[in-house]
Amino acid sequence: MELLQALEALLALKPVLLAIVDGPCGAGKSTLAGRLHEIFPDSALYRMDDFFLQPAMRTEERLATPGGNVDHERFLQQVLLPLEKRVPFAYMRYDCQRDTLTPVAATPRALAIIEGCYSLHPALRDHYDLKVFLDIDSETQAKRIVARSPERLAERFFREWIPMENLYFASCGVREAGDIVM
Repeated sequence: MELLQALEALLALKPVLLAIVDGPCGAGKSTLAGRLHEIFPDSALYRMDDFFLQPAMRTEERLATPGGNVDHERFLQQVLLPLEKRVPFAYMRYDCQRDTLTPVAATPRALAIIEGCYSLHPALRDHYDLKVFLDIDSETQAKRIVARSPERLAERFFREWIPMENLYFASCGVREAGDIVM
């Protein structure tokens, strides 16, 4: 598999490797990232879902900006920069169901796997060593969303989140920024 070979080759060259998996909802990002985390025992997994905007930041202007519904500034400061310095750190995980921030202690590992839509945001992408974009056709995406989500949540995916993702992908050249497209 091209991805595993690329990761192994880069791990042989770098003491800490930052790899990301971005793509549309339902494409299998979480599944792939979880599998990579299992295959590479000296890895840590970070999820962009932990960096969605808190309600006070959800202004009309911010949400109209491609990729603006994730707190990429906090992700950069709390995760990426400490990972690059290879020092233990803590970040604040946002739980949008409870509207709470919870501190999470982290230690850099040989492989940092960053998973989630918006992880290839232009403000972040230069920090990564390997960028993977997972794609999915709209019919399969719809089936997966309906299968895993309650009806009212699935409706919100189709009405709100998928259009925001598509704007981000198109406006920010996300697919084209991937080193590997699957």
